[in-house]
Amino acid sequence: MTLMLIRHGETELNAARTLQFPDTPLGARGREQALAVGRRFAARPPAAIVSSDMARAYQTAQAISQATGIPVIASPLLGERNFGDLRGRRFDDLGYDPIHADEGPPNGESMEQFRARIAQAYQWIIEQRARAGGDLAVVSHGLFIRHFLMGHTHFPEGMTYPEQLANTSVTIMSAEPPHLVSLVGCSMHLEGGARDDGKGVVGV
Repeated sequence: MTLMLIRHGETELNAARTLQFPDTPLGARGREQALAVGRRFAARPPAAIVSSDMARAYQTAQAISQATGIPVIASPLLGERNFGDLRGRRFDDLGYDPIHADEGPPNGESMEQFRARIAQAYQWIIEQRARAGGDLAVVSHGLFIRHFLMGHTHFPEGMTYPEQLANTSVTIMSAEPPHLVSLVGCSMHLEGGARDDGKGVVGV
């Protein structure tokens, strides 16, 4: 049995390298990506699907749900780091990198708070997988997934933590501790114009 972490599809703010609001929906390419990752899981549906309650992740999870017939359970624990008053501003205009900064922006999360929430999310994910009794698909966000991997999984020799994660990329690990990772950031389901162009910033 496995845990499968899936990043959400692209949004227009993703493409514009802009820090996003919780209700930011998928863009046209993101919807196409979500349908593609749904088809990927249709051949082997997970036992359960959990998702961030932020719109871009939940819409991606719904596409997987429609392809598999498995309902989505949403939780705010799986949301992206809260950038507070910086949301709506372009990353390249800020003059510094708030995504990896320890200090939180006004009305946002510090890195310490973010990691503490991920630790809570980890426990909740383990409970959901045990309840499901099979593979669990977890739809979340780039920075969340990266820090989840760093804090709660084990990488085999020769495999490294990803700096970038393409939209709707799939990362797979064993369901039991130490959660050995077997696949990182796979987006083989994306073709043609649905492919991630690599210009976005993970975390925005």
